[in-house]
Amino acid sequence: MNWIQLTEEKQLQEIEQVSHQQPVVIFKHSTRCSISATALGRLERNWNEGEMQAVKAYYLDLISFRTLSTRIAHTFDVEHQSPQLLVIQKGECVYNASHWDIAYADIKKQLESSHI
Repeated sequence: MNWIQLTEEKQLQEIEQVSHQQPVVIFKHSTRCSISATALGRLERNWNEGEMQAVKAYYLDLISFRTLSTRIAHTFDVEHQSPQLLVIQKGECVYNASHWDIAYADIKKQLESSHI
């Protein structure tokens, strides 16, 4: 996957703006959690760049950027989880999954139903 590192709060404004033109995925990863590592590995193994070429994918190390993780929860009106995957479209979170519920097939289905 071609992750864009999410490290600054100003990127959240960019994500909101970009999401009006294309879907954005945010993966919040706890580098200290084996479940998070497993979810990330599954997602990366299944991610198909051809199918997801219209999607921008952001990666947040929430241990290093905890306050940014909290800001994401507030900005997109979701409860903080770890690991967590959000799909942002038209400035809003339209899909939210955490832990073992993070699945490429579900993300793909959500995006297909939104006609990416």
